[in-house]
Amino acid sequence: MAGKLPPLTALRAFDAAARRLNFARAADDLAVTPGAVSRQIQALEEILDVTLFVRGNRNVELTARGRTYAREVREAFDRLVLATEQVRGRDRHGPLSICAYPTFAMRWLMPRWRRFHDQHPDIDLQLTTSLAPVDMARDGFDAIVRIGDGNWPGHGAVWLAPVEVFPVCSPQLAARLRQPADLRRHVLIHNDPRPDDWPRWLKAVGAGGIDATRGPRFETMSLAFQAAIEGVGVAMGVGCLVAEDLALGRLVRSLSFTHRSRREFHLVYPLSRQSDPRLAAFRAFLAAEAEA
Repeated sequence: MAGKLPPLTALRAFDAAARRLNFARAADDLAVTPGAVSRQIQALEEILDVTLFVRGNRNVELTARGRTYAREVREAFDRLVLATEQVRGRDRHGPLSICAYPTFAMRWLMPRWRRFHDQHPDIDLQLTTSLAPVDMARDGFDAIVRIGDGNWPGHGAVWLAPVEVFPVCSPQLAARLRQPADLRRHVLIHNDPRPDDWPRWLKAVGAGGIDATRGPRFETMSLAFQAAIEGVGVAMGVGCLVAEDLALGRLVRSLSFTHRSRREFHLVYPLSRQSDPRLAAFRAFLAAEAEA
């Protein structure tokens, strides 16, 4: 039976390409050339006698059979990683490793960290932050925080918070903002993780004649929010991430319209790990926090 399996290198290339939907990015993940990924995918398609991808100029799309195969291959790799960790002695008494966006980690997870520790003092949490996509199996994470529609093939997801976007600024500046057209006279603050928030919001409220790209740009949302607190200009706030600043009066909702995205914050984890008692406890805790 083992002799009938495709080569592991081809399966790894397929898995990376299926996640990235881009051969160049998959090549970066695997530390090989895009040409090598393309050749491995082509070889796999010939072995299976199935078309797995529809090729475009830059990105690729999975075919229906490709999506099914990608889900099964990902689950198989997750099971292999879990089995390997158990053999190496990384058992379920070790740390629970979580990866999240920097600002979400700082402003949503960290305020709840102590409550989780008080309820589960025997579970050690390790938190890593990253703006770039991560591979849970490759990077050794038990779960990650991601924005999406809740559907990740081969993975479970716990809803954490909505993505509600609206302008925020200092109380002093807010006194001079009455309507969207007033934004022409103020600095627009941008952040790299969400570069399209201003254009989308301005389009939604019908505010024409405003350059949605002008103004300073910051690497993280936290820096953009701090700039707004210091009176630099108006930033795009995400409701669950500026809630404390609004409650304390450091920031003010300068204009009332809210744009709510269909893609929301979730904790995502491999289905192969759903029986891990540490992860089950963390999932239940976050679900209760989200509901509250």
